Amino acid sequence: MKWHEMRVEEVEERINSDLENGLNDEEVIKRIEQFGPNELKEAEKQNVLLLFLEQFKDFMVVVLLAATLISGLLGEYIDAIAIMAIVLINGLLGFFQERKAEKSLHALKELSAPQVTVLRNGEWKKVPSREVAVGDVVKFSSGDRIGADMRIVKSSSLEIEESALTGESLPVVKKESPIVGDNISIGDQENMAFMGTVVTRGSGVGVVVATGMHTAMGQIADLLQSSETIITPLQRRLEQLGKILIVVALILTFLVVAIGVLQGHDIYTMFLAGVSLAVAAIPEGLPAIVTIALSLGVTRMIKQKSIVRKLPAVETLGCASVICSDKTGTLTQNKMSVTNIWSSGKVWKVSGVGYEPKGDFILENKEMNPNNEKPLQQLLTFGLLCNNANIVKKNGHYVLDGDPTEGALTVAAMKAGLTREGLLSQFKLVKEFPFDSERKMMTVIVEDKQGKAFAITKGAPDVVMDVSNSILWDGRKETFTPKFKDEVQGAVYQFASDALRNIAIAFKPLENNNVSQFEAEKDLTLIGIQGMIDPPRPEVQAAVKECKAAGIKTVMITGDHVVTAKAIALQLGILPFGGKVLDGKALSNMTDDELEEIVDDVYVYARVSPQHKLKIVKALQRKGHIVAMTGDGVNDAPAIKASDIGIAMGITGTDVAKEASSLVLLDDNFATIKSAIKEGRNIYENIRKFIRYLLASNVGEILVMLFAMLMGLPLPLVAIQILWVNLVTDGLPAMALGLDQPEDDVMKRKPRNPKEGVFARGLWWKIISRGFLIGIVTLIAFVIVYNQNPDNLPYAQTVAFATLVMAQLIHVFDCRSEKSIFHRNPFENMYLVVAVLSSVLLMLIVIYYPPLQTIFHTVYLDPKEWLLILGLASLPTFLLVGSLFTRKQKENMV
Repeated sequence: MKWHEMRVEEVEERINSDLENGLNDEEVIKRIEQFGPNELKEAEKQNVLLLFLEQFKDFMVVVLLAATLISGLLGEYIDAIAIMAIVLINGLLGFFQERKAEKSLHALKELSAPQVTVLRNGEWKKVPSREVAVGDVVKFSSGDRIGADMRIVKSSSLEIEESALTGESLPVVKKESPIVGDNISIGDQENMAFMGTVVTRGSGVGVVVATGMHTAMGQIADLLQSSETIITPLQRRLEQLGKILIVVALILTFLVVAIGVLQGHDIYTMFLAGVSLAVAAIPEGLPAIVTIALSLGVTRMIKQKSIVRKLPAVETLGCASVICSDKTGTLTQNKMSVTNIWSSGKVWKVSGVGYEPKGDFILENKEMNPNNEKPLQQLLTFGLLCNNANIVKKNGHYVLDGDPTEGALTVAAMKAGLTREGLLSQFKLVKEFPFDSERKMMTVIVEDKQGKAFAITKGAPDVVMDVSNSILWDGRKETFTPKFKDEVQGAVYQFASDALRNIAIAFKPLENNNVSQFEAEKDLTLIGIQGMIDPPRPEVQAAVKECKAAGIKTVMITGDHVVTAKAIALQLGILPFGGKVLDGKALSNMTDDELEEIVDDVYVYARVSPQHKLKIVKALQRKGHIVAMTGDGVNDAPAIKASDIGIAMGITGTDVAKEASSLVLLDDNFATIKSAIKEGRNIYENIRKFIRYLLASNVGEILVMLFAMLMGLPLPLVAIQILWVNLVTDGLPAMALGLDQPEDDVMKRKPRNPKEGVFARGLWWKIISRGFLIGIVTLIAFVIVYNQNPDNLPYAQTVAFATLVMAQLIHVFDCRSEKSIFHRNPFENMYLVVAVLSSVLLMLIVIYYPPLQTIFHTVYLDPKEWLLILGLASLPTFLLVGSLFTRKQKENMV
């Protein structure tokens, strides 16, 4: 179909759509069933069976399976079956963990998918782009990503950047009229909007003509299918470390086997024990566990209303030293209410809060009828005409559909009895020049019933004043002299001092309605100022304070007036005594070097454009800061992308901003950023915890065997026991550590240095020393029992087995804190308690259940042996606590 050649009415008829009411829900379901969901086919997912088999491709596991086969051929069927069962259970655990990580990441992708505003059953609503159907009526504006191929039916200063499709970087000006001609290329179809392209300016409405693989983008879908798995820097470092640890473990395992053989032990027994030890000792699953820990942390962050789009951001969050935050909607509630109105030297107070159109107009402490106040009525009327917001009543509550600033102007007009429907019966909207962050203005061209055209402009007071040459004063048009300018500036300053955001409204009579934006926005007549307040979010002050305690500086960046920004920053505790406030003009006049010199002292940037954000980010980064930057618009995307942690707004954010970000806030709330940083720090600490636990346990397992061989003793553990210890102690407890809650002081520490290695802060020493102690106490238990009865080796091996398991399970609680086991309540992490109890139960079953005793070479232990086992297993913890106590006493004495 050559949709671009058809008139709008013809497209509507051919596609059986309804431009007034949109499709109904039943029709949408039918069309999605007919044409399929609106998504590009993904690359084939990995086969589940192949994913399972991948768990057994590790070289050491293959060697172990070969050794098991040999033991089966030699008649050791029980050992062979038992080892095979353990390897299979290990493989299943790994498989389910990887599947969980894959599903979590897929859920993230679904959550961060773009949304589209469609007309359904006569109402505009947001739906995921995959639920868009052929015939849907869609509206879009600057910053939105087009969700399907559409024929444009309405446009207002609409420009779309189509480089993803055509390679042409310059935006294309769009229109509604048909385009006829031979072989019209996609790039020249100016009345079409294509899936995957981005609205850079203006707004429009389109009717969907193709979805999914039927779109122009679908025809080149292969270009979009190359999705590579993100490996975080931490995972990469641990992968490299894993290779080193493999070599070390293999050397030590070889030593154990060689010494055992030289001392007369059976070659086959030593080989099987050596391979089992290597499988248990090599932390080949470490990067996988880190992925799962990151994935679990990311899932928790979703519950706290933040979506991580890029996994490396989780690590970087713990290093953040500066948060550059938007004011409106992030630090404040984004629920604007007009409270003060200035015109002709008079100030009216407006009562009422929120979006309910109820309130009074008060002048000099007297309630006034706004219909009797001509300057006030004119200001409210023009504020409602130059406006796209609607206030609708849903479930008994008044809800805003549109921009909060425009919503406040709409509610103020409604309080005076004005309605959009009433005004549109008197005035005809001819053209709109939408607001953009460069001009800081919006203008509409209207005609009255007599056919007279005029422009209405609203915007930042200083900008509107600059393009005004007259002012409306007591109903008369006066030249905008310095005296009047001082009057206006005084009102603006007073409103701003009260933390009000100010919007100026002006107008201009026109000879005809066919004028350019430049013509419409010069030589205006200023009518007055509407001052509105966006109250701070109640939780932000505490969040800013907590960030400060965590060594994180909060910087406010806003387009508001300097005085307004300063008032809000003081209220929230962002601006300290002596802290600097910088405005956009001063920032523009500064060189990069000049800004770098003072950037550490600046806490508020006011009257800035999005382009300034990039300059601020770069200056902070050059000073060595790890910067988190928030944003919502198209122009914010460069700064979001350049920052260390780009944060996009989930509610008000454009698709472009979201795609440039590494974190999306579902509630646009600053307190959520603080929660995300806290969670990011905790995820990193949890990774350190289970690295500490796993490696110390592995060191203990190797050393108990090595020391026994060096002392000429029998094997303290047989192969099947080594594998069982690895399965029971490494699996569930290690994963449960990844679910640990943050420590109380996690937000009282300074940000982590991004160059800090995972083994910093003495972690290496803790691993080696604790592993040494675990190995020693296990060997002592074995020697004591073996010397008492040298003829009963299985009894001594069972005691060693139980001591090793218990020592590791006690050690897991040590790992919850950098301080000591007593620093945290063990019942805070019930997952860990359940995991440890499960491991203890499995150990007891292996020791006391007769059918398993034969398989695992264990025997029934006398109850008195448990005093020895538990006493020795607890010894490393008491030694650690004792050394910490001694060190603290010495520090206190100093």
